[in-house]
Amino acid sequence: MNVPKNLQLLLSGVVVLLAGLVYGIYPSKIVPFVFGFEVEVLELKNIFRAIMGIYLGLGIFWLMGAFNEKLWRPATVCNVLFMGGISLGRIVSLWVDGYSSLFLQALILEFLFMCWGLYNLKTYN
Repeated sequence: MNVPKNLQLLLSGVVVLLAGLVYGIYPSKIVPFVFGFEVEVLELKNIFRAIMGIYLGLGIFWLMGAFNEKLWRPATVCNVLFMGGISLGRIVSLWVDGYSSLFLQALILEFLFMCWGLYNLKTYN
């Protein structure tokens, strides 16, 4: 395995898997602890578990791309689109809603993963 080529997918896959579990494994207990608001309504629990499903699916795909050369490029493109999209959403939120230190840190990491993925696509074409 080419570690420099696959490290971006490996790290982002693991981080997104863990984030998905934080969002969805037990939202009524974990979300108040991490984010400071209660998750009591069934629909809100469903939304957090759906986010968990998205994150788990993408994280698994990225890990598969790190270990399967045929999936590397589509997994990396998917990762760049995800990280770029979530970064854009956080930038809009910073502009419209205001500053959050927790999400600013996430924005920086997601933006760096997007740039790293773009670099890898260019370098390992």
